[in-house]
Amino acid sequence: MSKKRVLITGAAGFLGSHLCDRFIAEGHQVIGMDNLITGDLKNLEHLFPLPEFEFYHHDVTKYIHVPGHIDYILHFASPASPIDYLKIPIQTLKVGAMGTHNCLGLAKAKGARILVASTSEVYGDPLVHPQTEEYWGNVNPIGPRGVYDEAKRYMESITMAYHTFHGVETRIVRIFNTYGPRMRLNDGRALPAFIGQALRGEDITVFGDGSQTRSFCFVSDLVDGIYRLLLSDYTMPVNIGNPDEISLKDFAEEVLKLTGNNVKIIYKPLPVDDPKQRQPDITKAKELLGWEPKVSRNEGLKETYNYFKNLPPEEWYKQPKEFVSNK
Repeated sequence: MSKKRVLITGAAGFLGSHLCDRFIAEGHQVIGMDNLITGDLKNLEHLFPLPEFEFYHHDVTKYIHVPGHIDYILHFASPASPIDYLKIPIQTLKVGAMGTHNCLGLAKAKGARILVASTSEVYGDPLVHPQTEEYWGNVNPIGPRGVYDEAKRYMESITMAYHTFHGVETRIVRIFNTYGPRMRLNDGRALPAFIGQALRGEDITVFGDGSQTRSFCFVSDLVDGIYRLLLSDYTMPVNIGNPDEISLKDFAEEVLKLTGNNVKIIYKPLPVDDPKQRQPDITKAKELLGWEPKVSRNEGLKETYNYFKNLPPEEWYKQPKEFVSNK
């Protein structure tokens, strides 16, 4: 019996590269695709010698051609951190709209099942807590975060349209805050920002008064949830995340304790439309997929900190990418 063939867009990113690892471990043939605007080939270099892996340097907002059959498509191509999507807002909108359209068209042409990566950001700054899949959200479409939030909301809409109108087999995962090795220290998200500042001996910056909450899921748990959802029969959105909620002030103190650095926590004004609460209701994932997170935050933080600590020190000081085009 021939191996299942899987296309993973955004393969050189944090989540995409871990998904490539998982599908190869499960015995699949993996095609990674990335335009490398925010991804990094270093995340995939361990896979290049393998006959089960091939890589296409391609922008999914342009027509996608992959010869041969494809069984599954996982669409994970998108800037995912505020520092990226605030600098490249138009590319962020295009990959959510045109990129998703192209991936769905490919799934239709190949008779493939497609899973798209949505996000807890579709809930915006939520008025319902914790967030269930039935909640429609509280999103500012013209605010600075709207380019990401609305791109993902459109992604869900067009995915359901392809499912209902064309009969394409679709799955939608709503991803909550995730962390682990291969994150970028300079990507603007809380965990790598806190660890990066601690490693450099800088004071840790918390925005607002630190009372806003997040729920952090370790990457191996997230990937397992995504894998189970892809293979399930459920076509509506499913939250995948860790419901263990913590305030950003308490989280910064956990990072300080872990690193042992003698620095302070300083506070700066809260960015526009920054969510005050973020916690997934994972009832559906438990009941439909038999999934729940296994890795504790204490355990996951240690592994993630050790990864960052063992990077060459020049990586600790690396500046965010500069993007030259907003076409």
